[in-house]
Amino acid sequence: MTIQNGIFTSEAVAAGHPDKICDQISDAILDACLSVDPNSHVAIETAIKDHTLFLFGEITTDAEPDCEGIARSVLHDIGHSDSRWGLDTDRLTVIQAISKQSVEIAHGVGERELGAGDQGMMFGYATDETPTLMPAPIEFSNRLIRWHAELRKTDEFESIIGPDAKSQVSVAYENAKPNHIAAVVLSTQHSEGIELEDLRQLVREKIIEPVLGDFLRPDTVFHINPAGTFHSGGPIADSGLTGRKIIADTYGGFARHGGGAFSGKDPSKVDRSGAYAVRQIARYAVSNGWVERCEIEVSYAIGYDTPVSVDFVGDSAGDTELLHQRFREAGIDLKDILRPTSIINRLKLTRPIFRETAFGGHFGRPEFPWEQSLKSGTAAPN
Repeated sequence: MTIQNGIFTSEAVAAGHPDKICDQISDAILDACLSVDPNSHVAIETAIKDHTLFLFGEITTDAEPDCEGIARSVLHDIGHSDSRWGLDTDRLTVIQAISKQSVEIAHGVGERELGAGDQGMMFGYATDETPTLMPAPIEFSNRLIRWHAELRKTDEFESIIGPDAKSQVSVAYENAKPNHIAAVVLSTQHSEGIELEDLRQLVREKIIEPVLGDFLRPDTVFHINPAGTFHSGGPIADSGLTGRKIIADTYGGFARHGGGAFSGKDPSKVDRSGAYAVRQIARYAVSNGWVERCEIEVSYAIGYDTPVSVDFVGDSAGDTELLHQRFREAGIDLKDILRPTSIINRLKLTRPIFRETAFGGHFGRPEFPWEQSLKSGTAAPN
C-alpha cells in the first residue's frame, strides 16, 4: 500500500496482553515438542479468562510435553509469579482437550514430499521506508512494546509497570515517505502506588522519547493511559485467545493478510511457514533495489507440495513482469522455493525458535531466519 500524503496508524500489544499470553503459551508448547521431535505436528490453541486456562487442539509427536507446566512457566516469565498484577498462578485451573492429528490430514500432508498442511493464501511485504524493511507505523509500535518489556525487567520499574500494555503509532506521510509521528498512544498496566500524572511522565520520558525521539515533533499528540488508571489487566480484565492479533503480528494493516494465525502451528502449516517465506522474498526484492516496496501472494492446496499460485500484487502489480524476470536472472525459482519442504529446510523451521516470535512481531527482527537474504541461484539463506 502507498500513502502519498496522509496518516496511517498501527498497534502492537505487550507480552502480558491476554491474547499475547495465549500466543506465547501455544508457541512454547510447540517448541517443547520440536526440541524432542523435529517432525512434530502441532496445532495448539490457548484461551484464558480469570484463573481458568484452556489448552485444546492436536499434537502428534514423540515428545511428551507437560503442557500445563509449560503454560505456568510462560505466565511466570511474563510476570504473573504472584497476584501483584491480578493473576495468581497458584489459583489457576488448566483444562486440556488435546488429541492427535486427523489420520486423513496426516495422510495428505505426509504423502510423497511434504504437502501443505492446509489450503489458503499468504502475503509477504517489505518496504524501504525503515532499515528493517517494515512499514514505519508497525515498526515504531513494536519498538515501543519491546522496550516496555525490557524496562519491566529492571528493578526500578518492575514493581511500577505491569505486564499488560498496548501501543499505537500514527505516522504522517509526505510524498509517500514517513515524515514524522503525528500521535502516539500507549496504555500500560501499573501499580496503585504511582499517581496517574507521574506515570504519564514516566512513560513519555522513559519509553516513548528514547525510542521515537527522532520522529517526534513539538506538535506530536501523546495519549498515555488516556482512559485513566489501569490497575487491572491481563486475563483478569479481559479474555485471551491464540491468534487474535494477526495484524499486529505482521504488517500493522499496511499489507493484505490471508487470515491465518501463526502461533501454536508447526511449520507444515503454510499459514505460518508460507507467510515467513514470502516475507523473505519481498525483502529480497526491496533490499536489491528492484522496487521501493513489494507485496507478494502465495496460495496452496492441502496435501500438495507445490504452490497453486505465486505472484506480485498491490504496489508491486505494476512491476510484476520485472520482478519475475529479476528473480529468474538471480536463479531463483519462486514456486520451487515456496514448496513446504524447501521453506522448512531453508529456514530451518524444525528448530524450537517459535516462542520468541509470539511477542513483538514476527517480522523486522534480524534474529529470525526469514529476515536473512536469499542467495542468488539457491534457496539457502546467507
